[in-house]
Amino acid sequence: MSEKESDRSGGGPPGKVGRVIDEYGLDGTGTELERRWTGEGGESMSLRALSDWFNQRVLGAAMERAGLRPLDGEVENTYRLLEGDEVSAGMREQTRRQLERDGLDLDRVERDFVSHQAIYTYLTDHRGVVHPSNREESPEERIERELGKLDALVSRTTAVTEDTLSRLANAEVIAAGDLDVLVDVQVSCSRCGVVASVTGFVDRGGCDCEGERS
Repeated sequence: MSEKESDRSGGGPPGKVGRVIDEYGLDGTGTELERRWTGEGGESMSLRALSDWFNQRVLGAAMERAGLRPLDGEVENTYRLLEGDEVSAGMREQTRRQLERDGLDLDRVERDFVSHQAIYTYLTDHRGVVHPSNREESPEERIERELGKLDALVSRTTAVTEDTLSRLANAEVIAAGDLDVLVDVQVSCSRCGVVASVTGFVDRGGCDCEGERS
């Protein structure tokens, strides 16, 4: 049974993950996502790790469609160069241009990358997977879920902004070259002076005002 056929027999709508599985012919990926999340036959993977693994499969399929024959480890390294936080802007741009010269529609591929929240929704709502922990949500899981909502909002804001600028440029209302829209949400505390990204703020456990609370 193909992935598309199993999607049709599932629970809720497959959403973006199911659509991407079908479009790239990633047969068996839904089952493998379930196995890796539940830890069947090994250690359970986090949703963030699963989204990276899934996106690497999408990138690999796209590279093969473009006629490329990536060597072992090349897809993972290419994905790191495109998405890794530690990669410089120059290296990221060099990687993008090389892939585009090789015939890869990178904009489309990146639009098909999914978030960890999309993976969670696909597994729980569509495939009906219950995580084996089956316990009250841990602080880490709650943080991951809540940050996933913010990630979705940031992605939506970026997409709407890009669409707005594109329409204005096409109507020759403004001049626009090859634009990149960057949405950077910062948190600042007027009492203790902490300034951080949302993720950084959460990772550090909040600000330094806890001891000052009355």
